Amino acid sequence: MAAKIRVGIVGATVTPGGSGWGANAHVPALKALSACELKAVCTAHRETASASAAAFGAELAFHRFEEMAAHPEIDLIAVVVRVPWHRDLVVRALEGGKAVFCEWPLGATLAEAESMATLASARRLRTAVGLQARSDPTLMYARELVQQGFIGEILSVNFSGISEAVTRRGNGRIWQSDRKNGANTLTIAAGHAIDALCFVVGEIDEVSARLATRIREWHNTDTGESVAVDSPDWVSLSGRLEGGAEVSIVVATVPSNPSGNRFEIYGRDGTLVITGGSLNSGPSQLLGARGKEPLTPLEVPARFTLVSDSVPSGPPRNVAQAYARLATAIAEGKPFEPDFAHAVKRHTLIAAIERSAAEGRSVRVQEISGSGSASDGS
Repeated sequence: MAAKIRVGIVGATVTPGGSGWGANAHVPALKALSACELKAVCTAHRETASASAAAFGAELAFHRFEEMAAHPEIDLIAVVVRVPWHRDLVVRALEGGKAVFCEWPLGATLAEAESMATLASARRLRTAVGLQARSDPTLMYARELVQQGFIGEILSVNFSGISEAVTRRGNGRIWQSDRKNGANTLTIAAGHAIDALCFVVGEIDEVSARLATRIREWHNTDTGESVAVDSPDWVSLSGRLEGGAEVSIVVATVPSNPSGNRFEIYGRDGTLVITGGSLNSGPSQLLGARGKEPLTPLEVPARFTLVSDSVPSGPPRNVAQAYARLATAIAEGKPFEPDFAHAVKRHTLIAAIERSAAEGRSVRVQEISGSGSASDGS
């Protein structure tokens, strides 16, 4: 592999209606890192590929994905497109012998995620998945404090994430109304939050969940039509961590005045609270206390910040942190997490949540593990 990781990205375009996350998070993250190079851009059309490559400063432009997947000067392909398209592009990249960074969710279903992870493992190729909360400095420090016993034995954990519903969407995002497409409040907002929670306090062993769709219609701003919605916008669950602590999670979208995010960890000897932006994008603030002392802000040590100030704030920061961690793992020949195998673990937990809500009972995550098509999303 070259001195720099040469990245080809599919799903970043300068045209309206393109992938905002690709253009606004991955591109500026890559351009600010010394360990990576944005080598190529791939879009569906020659004109937009050339325009996007020029705008983003990439040397190569492709409108045929198989050509980028076969190019010898590409080390890593970043797949940042709509979730229903992930599997096809990821499989073609892996079959081309490329390492792959795929955005989250890895697949539209658990079975899709398992198939991609199996192929990557068989080909012995590096993978990464866009659960970038695991690269957030505040959460990395909170995890360390928990592991060092700052709050003692964890007794209970509470997370609440309430954001504003986006009920007016153009063609670029209206497809998320269909639950089968795998991109909704459960898989994305709750998926990121739950993964962040598990990163800090440990895995969830058992869940009792409810899913609901309270806003059942969106407006397509491109066509003027009303679109029926069956994607869940209310996710609530209670459960138990593998370590025995009780956990409560609510993630929802509401019409107005959302309360934001609050992540509370109560231990036998103290408390940690994380507030602020979404856990995957930040910025977050950490407060802590030992015993009955009042909560006070805790400064995150500089060693958890892996990127320079040249990386823009907002979405690019944690994406850049993830790329920096991946580059270090590759250079040192060490494992990287979250990879595709980790994505399967998180898809499995989401499948357990879906089964619990559908069957009205508590579900052990191990009931789902290895079942592939454990949930059809219905």
